Amino acid sequence: MTSDAPREPLDAQLLRDLLRAPVGVLQRVDVRPEVTSTNTVLVTEARDTPHAWPTPSLLVADHQTAGRGRLDRAWQTPPHTALTASTVIAPGTPRETWGWLPLLAGLAAARSLRSMTALDVRTKWPNDLLVPAPDGADLLGWGPWRKVGGILAEVVDDERVVVGLGINVDQRPDELPVASASSLAAHGVSQRREMLVAGLETSFVELLTIWREHAGDAVAAGLAEEVTALCVSIGTDVRVTAAGGRELRGTTVGLDADGALLVRTTTGDVERIISGDVQHLRVIGAEQD
Repeated sequence: MTSDAPREPLDAQLLRDLLRAPVGVLQRVDVRPEVTSTNTVLVTEARDTPHAWPTPSLLVADHQTAGRGRLDRAWQTPPHTALTASTVIAPGTPRETWGWLPLLAGLAAARSLRSMTALDVRTKWPNDLLVPAPDGADLLGWGPWRKVGGILAEVVDDERVVVGLGINVDQRPDELPVASASSLAAHGVSQRREMLVAGLETSFVELLTIWREHAGDAVAAGLAEEVTALCVSIGTDVRVTAAGGRELRGTTVGLDADGALLVRTTTGDVERIISGDVQHLRVIGAEQD
């Protein structure tokens, strides 16, 4: 399927066949034609009817009418062009390790997309999926990268978390909302959304199993090193808007043991950023115009 081909709805039966146990890795696969936001719907339903959502289970929407990302930013796409899915999981690890969940989801997505599309998919801390700009141009805040997807993790209760994933699959360049966005189709990639979902979910559950076996210690599990290697935010001059609107500038030097971003500020101090909006000012080693 290309961006000029008819845009087909998701094949719900194919998704269930690929992903539902015992063949697949999930307990429930629910495919709906349209929802407001897969995260909003799944968090609400998982709280109201927990028995209906054994972990891990997946809600996939063919179209979202009120998709959202971090900081409640809107995320809108034309019908049948994007991958919009949320998974309810039981981490089974100490609560203080849950900050790794969006990073692990990003790693799983990057792994799967790199394998299925041959694109150089990277991550931007804490929750963006990036691909190289089709024209190779630098853009303020993003450098030579463009956002192709994002991740949103939300706590359901003391035992469960919903991890949402959105990927721009089949949008034409004129359908992308901002200059910093891209899509798989914009890079000439033709891939069925069902196969993307299956690959992403399988990769995520496999990573969660490894992480859980190490009690949520991503360093001991060998996952922190891979997360760091794929994250273009590391070794980058950044402007960070932290909780409460506090702003700081500096150079990122790595990730803490809990997944927090470590930033060496202009004063020489190293600060831990648990949550914040990160704007890249300069990518060290990147080719500049």
